[in-house]
Amino acid sequence: MERWQNGIAVVTGASSGIGAVISRKLIASGMIVVALARRLERLEQLRQDLAEEQRSQLHIRQCDVTDLQSVNAAFDWIETELGGPDILINNAGKLSGGQLVTMSLDKVQQVLQTNVMGVVYCTQRAFQSIRERNTPGHVVLMNSIVGHYLFNPQPGRLQELNMYPATKHALSAMTEVFRQEFRDLKTQIKVTSISPGLVDTDMVPQDYKRLPMLQPEDVANAIMYALATPPHVQVHEVTIKPMGEPF
Repeated sequence: MERWQNGIAVVTGASSGIGAVISRKLIASGMIVVALARRLERLEQLRQDLAEEQRSQLHIRQCDVTDLQSVNAAFDWIETELGGPDILINNAGKLSGGQLVTMSLDKVQQVLQTNVMGVVYCTQRAFQSIRERNTPGHVVLMNSIVGHYLFNPQPGRLQELNMYPATKHALSAMTEVFRQEFRDLKTQIKVTSISPGLVDTDMVPQDYKRLPMLQPEDVANAIMYALATPPHVQVHEVTIKPMGEPF
């Protein structure tokens, strides 16, 4: 991670789970982290959990990735105060239970806006800044195994993933789209998709909690590996499953 020393990393959905863990790891590696989330009080707790000497490396900003104005305000601040991002971790995500054929369209739209358009909003802003500065960069998309295939629900239960797999399939396609665009626009920006199986976070439905699960740190370690690769190496896709996962 030497090449990123004192660089700026933006982490969305940083208030808990994978986002909070990767924020701490990036800070420990010597980076300045801008943690974005809707829950400002959780971001404040993230700061308090850091060692006192590390707290100056963390900047917290309230941001709703579904709201373009909110995203623009956050990235305007990052560019004005810090010079712009070098790394973007698109970690914010949403899963709402229910069946796609009957659930509230507002909930469907919210999942789509968070998991797809939030990534577009943030990636566009990070890309513009990195390209203008003509510096290396790295964009990470938090995908899922259901972004590659869809498993059946447990016997006797209804499928409750509804729009979520569709949004993650979109991220699989967007990873390759971004790779080609970054290449053809002659940038030094890498892109990586991280696709974990079940991770022990607040997002996992209660019925799945009894199954083998990864810990957020396992996923954060994979992100750190991809970021630490030398300039000529691009980790396109990482798939991580817990031992014994039935899917």
